[in-house]
Parts: sequence; structure tokens; C-alpha cells
Amino acid sequence: MNSSYFDEIIEKRRSNRKFDPAIEVHNDVIKRSLERAILSPNSSNMQLWEFYWIKDANNKAKFVELCLGQSAAKTAKQLVVFVTRKDLWAQRAKWNYDLVKKSIEGEPNKLQKRGLDYYSKLMPLAYRSDIFGFFAFVRRCISFFGGLTKPFYRMGGKADQRVTVHKSCALAAQTFMLSIAAEGFESCPMEGFDSKRVKELLQLPSGAEINMIIAVGKATQEGIWGPRNRVPYEEVVFER
Repeated sequence: MNSSYFDEIIEKRRSNRKFDPAIEVHNDVIKRSLERAILSPNSSNMQLWEFYWIKDANNKAKFVELCLGQSAAKTAKQLVVFVTRKDLWAQRAKWNYDLVKKSIEGEPNKLQKRGLDYYSKLMPLAYRSDIFGFFAFVRRCISFFGGLTKPFYRMGGKADQRVTVHKSCALAAQTFMLSIAAEGFESCPMEGFDSKRVKELLQLPSGAEINMIIAVGKATQEGIWGPRNRVPYEEVVFER
């Protein structure tokens, strides 16, 4: 794919808030786009995300209300909920550990040893939590003393963990939206929704969080609310 084609996709992708009711978005489009989203970069390959494709008509109707009646939700032909799953860290760390272990034939090499330690020691240190905040305190102490004399990764508490998993999930959501644009359709990422009721409807555990809900359909001119104004390049890009 040449860069000019990618430029076309970037220019084409707009948050459209009213989709064409006469044009369907076939399931294959969503499936391909979700498959591409799964390939997105994410922190330590932990993949602490889940994607809920809302196919049931009754659930879709409920989501219109949960999305506060937004036009994008009302007119969407497809809806996908992007969810963070920080609570699955132990399971995903073991999955990665097992992959590294499976690749070893005979004595592990330096890179393989590093991978085993990374997922068996560092990931538990980074993600383990307790009600008293002991592990967060340990992480902050390690970061403070480790960073006294050299650059050091600053680990903290639950807030830092939440930022990490939401960044990864948002990267997947962006891949999904670019894929939708490449397929000839448009999307609208929605943050205006009742997250508590969305979690209840999806029967998610307390450790899950809603990252965003994305509506998909065929664009209409009325769905574009104005020009895509951006702060000038010089005000947001700094060379050092």
C-alpha cells in the first residue's frame, strides 16, 4: 500500500453522526476490521481488551438509550463496544509465558530467559494489586530508588495501570475505525454513554471498563457537523 492511499483513508475518516438507513454494513466488514484491530500494538503484548460486537436487535435498541439517544447510535447499522480488562492480567501474562516456554528447545537463550522473567516476574509486579495498596507502594519505592541515578520506568498504582490498558484499547479502536474507512464506510467513536448500565447489559465483571462505543454505517452529508478544524501543526509539534 502506498502512502497516498493511506492519506486518502486518513482524509476520508470522519466521525459521522448520522448514517444512511438504506445501506447495510455486512458482517464481513466488521469481522475483518475486528481481526485487524486485534493486530494493534499494545503494552507488553498483554492484550488486556475485549471487543463486544452488538448483533442482537434487542440489545442494539437498548444501546441507543444507553448512548443517551445519540444520532450516531440511532442510525448505526453496527455497534462495537471496546472494553479494557485489566483484571485479566494474570491470565494474559501466563498465556505469553507459555508461548515463550513453548518456543524453547533445549536450554533457553538470553532473549527467551528475558521473556520468561518478563511475564513471570515483571508483569505480576506491574499489575498485582491489593486493597491496602501495598503493591502500589512497593512499585513506587522501586521506581523512586531505581530512578535516582538513571532513567527508570515509573510504576505506580491503579491509576497508572488504567492509563496503560486504556491506551492499548484505544489503539485497537483506532485501527478498527481506519479499517472501517478503508472498507468504504464510516464510524463514530462515542464517549457519551451510561458506562454502569453498559457493563450490566454486557454482564461484565467489576474489573472491566468501557473504553468507547463505536457506531458504524454508511456516511451521510448531514452526519458531518462541520469542517475538520485542527490546531496548527506549529502549535502541537515541537522539535527538540
